[in-house]
Amino acid sequence: MSGYCIACQEKPQPPCVVVVGLASCFGCQLQITNVEEHLLDVLGQIDLRYWQLTSSEPMPEAFDVAVIEGAVTTKEAEETVRQLRERAGAVIAIGACATTAGIPGMAAAGFSERPGQVYDLVPEACGDMIAPQPVGAVIDVDFEVRTCPVDSLDFIDVLQRALYGSNKAVPTRTMCGDCKRNETSCFFGKQQLCLGLVTRAGCGARCVNLGRPCNGCRGLSPDANLPSAREACERYGVPVADFDKALEMFNQVNPALAASE
Repeated sequence: MSGYCIACQEKPQPPCVVVVGLASCFGCQLQITNVEEHLLDVLGQIDLRYWQLTSSEPMPEAFDVAVIEGAVTTKEAEETVRQLRERAGAVIAIGACATTAGIPGMAAAGFSERPGQVYDLVPEACGDMIAPQPVGAVIDVDFEVRTCPVDSLDFIDVLQRALYGSNKAVPTRTMCGDCKRNETSCFFGKQQLCLGLVTRAGCGARCVNLGRPCNGCRGLSPDANLPSAREACERYGVPVADFDKALEMFNQVNPALAASE
């Protein structure tokens, strides 16, 4: 967690923010615009100088906060995030693709063979492709906004922390505790797979509240016990192979996944 407070710096102008999109569907950036009630208040606090979705203006040479969506999938993207880290006071990674490699990360295993499965001749526009990885695997990230897509108000909260500083703790617990607090029934009792028992908490278990099992879009919790989770699957009649396969969607490049096999 960063103790850097941009608003405390001696600057007469508002903090400069840039928003950069890498390999993703850009859905998290769209989510930011869905908080109409508060968006103008947020924009009034910052100088939003560069955002690909809203303007074709070039990126400024200096800025205070870099917001990054998407996974790193090319050498060019790798260099881009390194430059952003050098030039920004704080870096925020938003969404599953930026924080866990997300859906692009599913192609990481055996990546050298992947382009040939899609193209007869890889277009030059693809650049020098590399195995997908999260932004945090390339540079130090100060703040993260997890889930797929991000929650708009969660993004605003994290942006405020980047601008003004915060001692707010980042949860590492798994989702199951939130489900119990919400008094929702467990899918395992119905012999249905749910990844809440190993997924990092923080969203309030919203999918489960809506009657849908957790698909793990917040990534593995540091507190997750994968061997124990597999034993729970066996105990409740949920195929362990289905559990392991489901984990790959948002955790393919997480070293903890490989270490548990």
